Amino acid sequence: MPERLDALLGDIRACRLCEAHLPLGPRPVLQASPTARLLIVGQAPGTRVHASGVPWTDASGERLRDWLRIDEATFYDAASVAIVPMGFCYPGRAGSGDAPPRRECGQTWHPRLLPLLPGVELTLLIGQYAQAYFLGAQRKRTLTETVRAWTEYMPRYLPLPHPSPRNVGWFKVNPWFEDEVLPALRERVDTVLGTTR
Repeated sequence: MPERLDALLGDIRACRLCEAHLPLGPRPVLQASPTARLLIVGQAPGTRVHASGVPWTDASGERLRDWLRIDEATFYDAASVAIVPMGFCYPGRAGSGDAPPRRECGQTWHPRLLPLLPGVELTLLIGQYAQAYFLGAQRKRTLTETVRAWTEYMPRYLPLPHPSPRNVGWFKVNPWFEDEVLPALRERVDTVLGTTR
C-alpha cells in the first residue's frame, strides 16, 4: 500500500534522529501537499525559523518571496507550494554561518517524501546542498557555474543561490542573475502556479 503523505509528515515532525547533534533540539520545519506544483528546497532552518516553526520567516525568506514575486498567502499555501529543505532542523553554527544540513534528513526522509508530491512541476534548488542532491553529476564545478547554467536544468529544476543577506556581495558581482535568471524564474513560477500580475 502506498505511503500516505499526512502520516509521513507526522512521522517527520516527530523525528528525533539527530537530537544529540542539534544545539536547539529537534523541530522539523517543512510544508507539503500532494497538490503542490512548486517545490522549494533550501538548506536547513535558521534560528528564526526554528523559533517560529514556519519556513523562511526571516530576511532570506523576504528576499526569496521578492525573487518569486509572490505574497505570503501564496507562499504558505501548502496546496500550491511545498517547502522541503535538505535538513528539517536547525543544525547549529559552523565558522561564520550555519552548519551544513544534517545528512540524515536527505537519506531518511527525502526518498519517501518526494514521490508523494506528484504535482510538482518546478523545483527550486537553493544552495549547493540541494543542487548536489538533485542534480548529482549534472551540476557544475561551483554554485555560480551551476546557477549560470540554469537553462540546462529547466523546466524541471532551477538552481539558485541562497537569498541570505550574507550573499549581497555575490549578487553585486553577478548582475546577470538579476537581469537574466530572476525574470525567467518569475515567468516560470507564474506559469506553474497560475498566478497573474
